[in-house]
Amino acid sequence: MANGWRRESRHPKLLSPKPLLLLLLSLTLLLLFLFLAFRSPSDPNLTPSLSLSNPFPKPYPIPQFNCFDSPQAHPVVANLVENVNYPFLYSLPDFGSLPDKPHKNLVRLLKGKLFRKPDISATIQGILEGMKKEGGNDGGLVVDVGANVGMASFAAAVMGFKVLAFEPVMENLQRLCDGIWFNRVGELVTVFEAAASDHVGNITFYKLVGRLDNSAISATGAKLAFKSNEEVAVQVRTIPLDEVIPDSQPVLLLKIDVQGWEYHVLKGASRLLSRKKSEAPYIIYEEDERLLQASNSSAKEIRDFLQTVGYHDCTQHGTDAHCTKS
Repeated sequence: MANGWRRESRHPKLLSPKPLLLLLLSLTLLLLFLFLAFRSPSDPNLTPSLSLSNPFPKPYPIPQFNCFDSPQAHPVVANLVENVNYPFLYSLPDFGSLPDKPHKNLVRLLKGKLFRKPDISATIQGILEGMKKEGGNDGGLVVDVGANVGMASFAAAVMGFKVLAFEPVMENLQRLCDGIWFNRVGELVTVFEAAASDHVGNITFYKLVGRLDNSAISATGAKLAFKSNEEVAVQVRTIPLDEVIPDSQPVLLLKIDVQGWEYHVLKGASRLLSRKKSEAPYIIYEEDERLLQASNSSAKEIRDFLQTVGYHDCTQHGTDAHCTKS
């Protein structure tokens, strides 16, 4: 027998009614399955919200940045970061003034050396490692505000933590996308093209040509350390963290580096920060008095606000402040 045909005579015989009926029934079920699997649902609410670019099932009030639709960064050079317990690849955005003054990390790469470790990567991994040992991760998020090109986001993601990254500069968003692919963390990192703040809307943002890491909502703050650089004003979306993060979602760590806009980010997370001690996130924020004053804020104003939501234990680490509920 082969496919229902007998081979012993030159003239094939038809299948008997019973096998033919079973075959027709199987084909019908297969067609029905294909129809149900590939049809578009009439109710838009039935459309699945979980995808490679959306590792969290809850829809967000603003669209997530789609790396598939983003223009590709060019050129792309990546290198491993040195001296971190959980290695990750970093997409280098600054090549310096080629060929005369290449960036020091580009020179290191050409010499076969790793990317020089920034403090924030080791800091993030050290804090999260401690939380892992205490068994306190429980699916909690790491929130990276002012993600830049992902030195904090990827430090957390390669450890298995889910990350929400907020970054308004397109060139940095492209590098974030590079890092997502390089480090294979597409299921862990969700990126928003937005500036976290204390209100929903839009605000003028100043990109500093040649030093995108120093871009800021304050024009003065953007040019504070690099007065000779040209700035470009763009409109960016703003949204409070409380509008994005549901009350039921655990948050382990909140890192903020936004060139003087830290007070507004923290105010927009009042509900998140008011959680009880066991559920309140560890906070790392840049506390640079010059940048804060350029945004009409101050370190004292931030510390006073944090005390109103229960953060009485803050310590200084260089230009960063680390705060917890004691």
